[in-house]
Amino acid sequence: MTSDNRKRIFIAIHYLELGGAEMSLIGLLHALDYSRYEVDLMVYSHRGELMEMIPKEVNVLPEISEYAQIERPMSEVLKSGYWRIVLARLKAKWQYHRYARRTHPDEGSAIFQYVDDAVCPFLPTLHHLGEYDLAISYVTPHRIVAEKVLAKRKAAWIHTDYSYIDTDVERELPVWSRYDHIVSISKDVSTSFCKKFPTLGSRIEELHNILSPSFVRQRAEVISKEELEKEMPRTEGVVNLLSVGRFSHAKNYDNIPTICRMTNDLLKEKSCGVREVRWYIIGYGGGETLIRQRIAEEGMEGQVRILGKRANPYPYIRACDIYAQPSRFEGRSVTVREAQVLCKPVVVTCYTTAGSQINDGVDGVIVGMDNEACAKGIAALVTDKALQQRLKEYLSCHDYGDEKEAEKIDLLFE
Repeated sequence: MTSDNRKRIFIAIHYLELGGAEMSLIGLLHALDYSRYEVDLMVYSHRGELMEMIPKEVNVLPEISEYAQIERPMSEVLKSGYWRIVLARLKAKWQYHRYARRTHPDEGSAIFQYVDDAVCPFLPTLHHLGEYDLAISYVTPHRIVAEKVLAKRKAAWIHTDYSYIDTDVERELPVWSRYDHIVSISKDVSTSFCKKFPTLGSRIEELHNILSPSFVRQRAEVISKEELEKEMPRTEGVVNLLSVGRFSHAKNYDNIPTICRMTNDLLKEKSCGVREVRWYIIGYGGGETLIRQRIAEEGMEGQVRILGKRANPYPYIRACDIYAQPSRFEGRSVTVREAQVLCKPVVVTCYTTAGSQINDGVDGVIVGMDNEACAKGIAALVTDKALQQRLKEYLSCHDYGDEKEAEKIDLLFE
């Protein structure tokens, strides 16, 4: 306890670039009661548009140079003189490649634990910060908080559907086992995690991602409609779709050009007053090259438009006609909730956790996962103005902020 009897909480995250987990942390920080908690936030690398959204009540700890090297390009790390961290990361890469040759994973999430294990011994301890009542590791991998922070209780967050990511269970289990609580963002996420780590089921607490509706609505008004018109013009007979997220395998944005073409082909067959959809994408990441390649292959240069990175996506969500999330898998999509807060009709693919967030036909629409089924579902929603209106009316009178979820923090002190 602090001298004023507030409980001390330590929270760690790698950076605050635009992303779902990062936005959910901002939501949690805005919902906490600072008359009861004193919060120290450690951002390993002080970068990202969301840094400016941290509440003033939060004490942002100074950046520690060794921690900032964990995900920097290795050439820059070497120039900065941290050769031991470079060697550790190279060792992790070599170990992961041996694992991958043995297991042939579909994607590469397991490498992050290898990097964490290799780099952690070269990071300075954080014991000088004193003992906390609760230490939270907000994003995987979680070894750093387990080893470097003094706390009476420790909690690690899970944000994704473990059914779809590659996991080296033998390597990760000892790390997860060092936490008193494992916080899941939804029931489906809990279920998929427990299938891989059945011995840890008793440690799971569920705490949904938190949004502040007033914060979202306020930020949505920052850019004028005139400015937005320049990037997302409104054209008669055209419906504007929007997707927001990192350009990663999980988000499935590489298939948007094909889905968009199929949707427009279907609209041509209908006499519905809608000529075409234009699909705007906000985000960043290594997958952009593939998305642009697919745009060219499908001849969708005029219909699929990458807007790039935006520190504040809310005005664009407010300006679109329909928010679309065509993901291959999700934990509990923050941007879907943001769109619901802004009363936008939402369409998502039928990824495993979709039903935990969308009541199909009531506060959103769930469509098929394959491109053809997805296009049919989008075309049906685009042409059904009555359904769009019902969705908007339902969203306008329901709370999608879940700010009361912050009260569950008290469970983590036990």
